[in-house]
Amino acid sequence: MDNWFKSKWFVRLVSLSFAVILYIFVNTTVNSTHTDSAVSKSNTETQTLDDVPVEIRMDNDNYVVSGVPEFVTVSLEGPPNYLRPIVLQRNFEVFVDLEGLEEGEHTVEIQHDVSNQLKMTIEPSEIDVYIEEKAEKNFEVSVDFVNQDKLPAGYELGDYTINPSEVTITSSRNIIERIGVVKVFVDVAGVKEPIENQELPVNIYDVQGNVLNANVTPEKVKVSTEVNHPSKKVKLDIKTKGELPEGYSLISLKPKIEEVEVFATSDILAGMESISTEEIDLSQIKETGVIKVGLALPEGVVVPGKDTIEVGVELEQTKTLEDVPVHVDGIDGQAVEFLKPKDKKMDVTLVGNEAEVGGITKDDIRLYANGSGLNKGQHNLPVEIEMKAKSDDISISTELEQIQVDIE
Repeated sequence: MDNWFKSKWFVRLVSLSFAVILYIFVNTTVNSTHTDSAVSKSNTETQTLDDVPVEIRMDNDNYVVSGVPEFVTVSLEGPPNYLRPIVLQRNFEVFVDLEGLEEGEHTVEIQHDVSNQLKMTIEPSEIDVYIEEKAEKNFEVSVDFVNQDKLPAGYELGDYTINPSEVTITSSRNIIERIGVVKVFVDVAGVKEPIENQELPVNIYDVQGNVLNANVTPEKVKVSTEVNHPSKKVKLDIKTKGELPEGYSLISLKPKIEEVEVFATSDILAGMESISTEEIDLSQIKETGVIKVGLALPEGVVVPGKDTIEVGVELEQTKTLEDVPVHVDGIDGQAVEFLKPKDKKMDVTLVGNEAEVGGITKDDIRLYANGSGLNKGQHNLPVEIEMKAKSDDISISTELEQIQVDIE
């Protein structure tokens, strides 16, 4: 072997072999590095989050700050196997560090605590903030009942309570001094039952009605209010229009009930002593009986369960029966000549309740004169009236009170 090493050709061959091996190793390493770099560069991902909250790091006991957005937009770029869990779990913070800054206006950078394995872009990246000394004050809470015009007819709100009636507002002194009203809103549209402990957010406004943002403790209060349905009994007035048909007169028009319980707000009830019916058209009434008529209710007044009421109608009818025969009784076969009326007939007029008069015909009436014991000659005899089922409530009169006859 010593002879091999002494041979210059052997040495040259070994040197060439080492050179080839070294070339292959270096080339392979370089290619591998380029390949890994290309693979790494192509194996990245970007995700954007639009609602990342911004944390404020400052002396919260003594200062407040304005100008810090509630949310920012964040773009994250990096290897998917590292990026995706962070995006999914959101186990990172975006914040502004205001520690040590004095009162006044400052331009600060929005920072983050994401590992440098990921590239993060924040929009906006810088913000202008204003730091002020913290102030605190207690305010009474008022209630604004909205849609009271949409309460059911006859309903109104009564007394109400707020619990607690006072809240503590914390903000800058400037905001505290601008506060004009602190209130909650209660929607009462369609409400019929009392509201009990309805929890409502507290709202803050300046004197012009602009919304102010500040920390409120507690953020919500409970409101309870009575919902009343006042009522009152009032008299009932009957209203009519037109005239009764010819031959009829009105004896009475009387409701079956004398009072009606009406429901309305207290201010309406205070000035109400009676309500009226809708107008009854007398021209359409021709008989005694009972009719149903609606109530003419003012706006805001209701009468539950009573769309109509019953009204009793009593009519007086004047009825004429024409050509009712007249008889002379007790003449014992003597001849009688009627001088007046010559046709032995006259009209009869009946006046009384339509229910009784309406069905009477001339067959129900008998007119006669008593001729008993009369001598021959002319006589004036009073007319007598007989009527089937005679009623004291019916007035009867004849065309002539007497007849004139000539007895032969």
